[in-house]
Amino acid sequence: MKKKMAKLFMASSLVAGILAGCSGANSSSGSGSDNSKSIKVGVNLELSGGVASYGESLLDGINIAVDEINKKGGVDGKKIEMVKVDNKSDAAEATNGAVKLSSQDHVTAIIGAATSGDTLAQAQIANDTKTVLLTPSGTAPNVTVDDKGKLNEFVFRTSFIDPFQGTVAANFAAQKLKVKNAAIFADSSSDYAKGLSASFKKTFEADGGKVIAEDAYVAKDTDFRSQLTRIKAKKPEFIFIPGYYEEVGLIIKQARELGITVPFMGADGWDSPKLVEIAGKDALNNTYITNHYSSEDPDKKIQDFVTLFKEKNKGESPNAFNALGYDTVYMLADAIKRAGGTDSTKIKDALAQTKDLSLVTGIVSIDKNHNPIKSATILEYKDGKQVFNTKINP
Repeated sequence: MKKKMAKLFMASSLVAGILAGCSGANSSSGSGSDNSKSIKVGVNLELSGGVASYGESLLDGINIAVDEINKKGGVDGKKIEMVKVDNKSDAAEATNGAVKLSSQDHVTAIIGAATSGDTLAQAQIANDTKTVLLTPSGTAPNVTVDDKGKLNEFVFRTSFIDPFQGTVAANFAAQKLKVKNAAIFADSSSDYAKGLSASFKKTFEADGGKVIAEDAYVAKDTDFRSQLTRIKAKKPEFIFIPGYYEEVGLIIKQARELGITVPFMGADGWDSPKLVEIAGKDALNNTYITNHYSSEDPDKKIQDFVTLFKEKNKGESPNAFNALGYDTVYMLADAIKRAGGTDSTKIKDALAQTKDLSLVTGIVSIDKNHNPIKSATILEYKDGKQVFNTKINP
């Protein structure tokens, strides 16, 4: 999933100098040694700062998967050893973390970051040091393929990409909710929001709908009443907000206070327990999100994971970030096993060849752009709870 793109240029400008001292830290044989008794895996997540909720949720899922794998004997007899860094929801810190993990800790692979911007801040390092970088939730297309169309060879993701979410949301609005016109209210500072908005608008209008209002805010804004008043005056039947929970919670709360009763919809950026705290459970009624999975999905693999997670978290149901963190470990472990060791190039090749891997968030095959082909889930908020609505196959 996705954020902090504005800081990426600053982080990228540091990379050339940093890499001068660590270029080639990982040879093509990988940073882990096949003679060691463990497999070192770096975890570079937002454990503090603006989107710490994402990183914390991912880490909960990662911890459960690592514990489960290690109790079963590890990967080919080797236990997974995690080396964690907190990137503080900051692209420059994510860059520093990737340098440390690849050149000092000599990890076999890096899991993270939660957001696209903080993942992109590590991409050059991953490619230059031949360290596999696997983001659980960085959904921007340019995480794996840059803006010039060049593949980031060592970068992969577990989540689907933004355009797919926008397309699914638009089809749901037009075909399931039967709305004829819509408004888009997006964070103008976020590539995540821009990508989702573009795919939503294109698909919604192809379905015969019309986007009658488009307005914007900037991350960290707290008062959205003027924009919402303008949107309300256009009388949309539906409002798409491809944002993050910090702002979305306030937007929904203020919109309802202004008397806007139409359905709202967003994407995985909404998915945080804090959203309900900020917006209020009543305000969130008649809102929907596209997401990676639902804990209410009756699929046996999902329910087994839900049961396991609840046992370890005092009955709390796992959210999508918990599931993505869990799946990311299993996806990496599967690739290491098929690679026959910790040779980073072989692990990279094995990830690229992943096909029909059964995970909690779906049956995954990796495409030529290192993106997973998998299902999306529609969730509805009812009295502060996420309720499974439907599953959309690719």
